[in-house]
Amino acid sequence: MHRRPVMRIALSTLALLGGLGVAAGTGTAAQADSKPEQPASAGLLTALQKDFHFTAQQAEQRLAAEKQAAKTDRAAREAAGSAFAGSWFDAKKGTLTVALTGTRTADAVRATGAEVRTGARHSEARLTSVKRAIDRIKAPTSVTGWRVDPRTNRVVVDVLAKDRSDKAVRAFLTKAEDAGPVTVHAVEGAPEKPRPLAAGTVGGDPFYTGNVRCSIGFSVVGGFVTAGHCGQPGQAVYGWDNSYIGNIQGSTFPGDDMAWVNVGSGWWTTPVVLGWGTVSDQLVRGSNVAPVGSSICRSGSTSHWHCGTVLGLNETINYANGPVYEATHTNVCAEPGDSGGSFISGDQAQGVTSGGFGNCTSGGETWFQPVNEILGRYGLTLVTS
Repeated sequence: MHRRPVMRIALSTLALLGGLGVAAGTGTAAQADSKPEQPASAGLLTALQKDFHFTAQQAEQRLAAEKQAAKTDRAAREAAGSAFAGSWFDAKKGTLTVALTGTRTADAVRATGAEVRTGARHSEARLTSVKRAIDRIKAPTSVTGWRVDPRTNRVVVDVLAKDRSDKAVRAFLTKAEDAGPVTVHAVEGAPEKPRPLAAGTVGGDPFYTGNVRCSIGFSVVGGFVTAGHCGQPGQAVYGWDNSYIGNIQGSTFPGDDMAWVNVGSGWWTTPVVLGWGTVSDQLVRGSNVAPVGSSICRSGSTSHWHCGTVLGLNETINYANGPVYEATHTNVCAEPGDSGGSFISGDQAQGVTSGGFGNCTSGGETWFQPVNEILGRYGLTLVTS
């Protein structure tokens, strides 16, 4: 059995370890909903107070409102049917707002507890179709990504401002605008193009594939999930002390950025994300998707624990290596070596770190691969408390 340091890395990224006698259950998000409501951990409340400048009461109220919004979102989507045009969490009001293309289902959506905004010109299905059409257009590197924006009811394309008039950029934008309702957003502040966040071999709490260091994401039955750019199928995976963990069983990058690793050799799984001393270690109880506007936190082996806000869902991020589709965008910072690490909102697993720009000194933004997509792709079951 590995000693405490190995157990620590497992916790750090959430994945392996745990103590004998810690019973880890398994289940889907729907199953998690049937369990008794659990209060927010003291550590998570402390993190929100620090990063959002909340009082203890404000942090508690925010987490409770976000948990309710995630539940409302599922019910509202079903009630809205084909009129659903997007949703987001209104942090000032503490409620979920749902956009609709008509009024026929408005009362049914209100009955779920959501606020309703009617008059949207395009359904979410229509905007998703437009985004997928743009996904098929080869983008120049100065186009950093594109996404469905529920608030503006458009597909927003991000372009480096300094290259807005570049011939290749203009040609791409012409094709994108032909696909449907598109708004171009000139990015002024990004210090660099988004990039995957793997790292070379350095000390710390990593896992290694060759000379690449990444972070563990979430425990699944028989292993853990992480980022696809961290390694290829069949590659051996080692802990910080060079102890063998397992092998990469499946990996995709680009297109997606997902992988999973089987575990053995004295390693085992546990439903925990390491708080790195910033907060207490966090239990994972499900994987309900946090709406746009929700608070979210990240754990990784380089920059440890940081929090921020969900900026967008279903985004395409255009890395130099190729695009990654259906990513979630946040303003949480990250650094090389954090790739694959855990994104969690409340006690709900959200995804694994893919890439971003900036750092945790001056700030930055990140994208993650949603965990539910990884579970579905590989037929895995999340380990939950």
